[in-house]
Amino acid sequence: MEKFPRPSDQLCEDLFEISLPFLKDRAQELKIEGISKGFFQNTIIPLGVYLNLLLQKEKPYLICLTGGQGSGKTTLSNFLQLFLRRACGRSSICFSIDDIYKTREDRELLAKTVHPLCKVRGVPGTHDVQLGLDTLDALFTAKSNTLTPIPAFSKPLDQRESKVKWEVFKGRPDFIFFDAWCGGAKPVSEKDWQPPMNALELEEDPDGVWSKWSNKELAGGYQTLFDQFDLLVVIKVPNIDHVYQSRWLQEQTLAKTLTDSELKKKIMTREEVNRFVMHYERLTHYVQEKIPDFADIVIERDAIFNYCFSKVP
Repeated sequence: MEKFPRPSDQLCEDLFEISLPFLKDRAQELKIEGISKGFFQNTIIPLGVYLNLLLQKEKPYLICLTGGQGSGKTTLSNFLQLFLRRACGRSSICFSIDDIYKTREDRELLAKTVHPLCKVRGVPGTHDVQLGLDTLDALFTAKSNTLTPIPAFSKPLDQRESKVKWEVFKGRPDFIFFDAWCGGAKPVSEKDWQPPMNALELEEDPDGVWSKWSNKELAGGYQTLFDQFDLLVVIKVPNIDHVYQSRWLQEQTLAKTLTDSELKKKIMTREEVNRFVMHYERLTHYVQEKIPDFADIVIERDAIFNYCFSKVP
């Protein structure tokens, strides 16, 4: 490919006209309010066309979408997959680093043996990285009739879903989308270690036992997983305040999609969301400030959810 597609390219314009109806329908299904035509025309279509025009290879392309909590990774992935399937005839599967969280029992054991904050899902060290690697390997080597179970995690229940509820993908996909808020991140040298970054760290981890443990975990199997990415796409938001706000909007959207009254009771309050995001804040600064330097594609998102490319291949 000579250059990254532009919305004004004839191919992009034609595919936009074809795709807009089913993209808008999906937005309604997902209960995403206020999504603009510009998001589809200027972000989804050019990126989807770029992916579709990549040279085909035997293994699926593994594309990581990274960025802070609530930045739009899952939304971007959902619409890209729909576009690739409906407009380009390409198959894909997506799962998230959130889907390979360690079980609650495993995290409770870490809380007893390492630090109480290890019970809270999210930071490196609270994922079953081997489960992710095994799932990717199964998809990479799948035949046309292979059935691959895709892990799933219930956030309201804070527990891995029973395997009978996992999606089963048949065949070998053209693309694997991996949604990971810290995808591509590298461990920080302890000589550059910063003091507590928020109230949570100051009150519950003042000596950095938990945060340094997580940093060491990031240096292990996570790097093996991240090294497999063919393409690293980061969504960059204006600042950390927008991560807090976006995660709250994400929780509100989740509440709209739940029908089980018991699960609805598990939805976090604004204060609970803020405390939850504090667990991620230290590494989120790295994701915001460092990953754009080596990511393949950088998408910047402003305070009112307008997206634009600031770095393309």
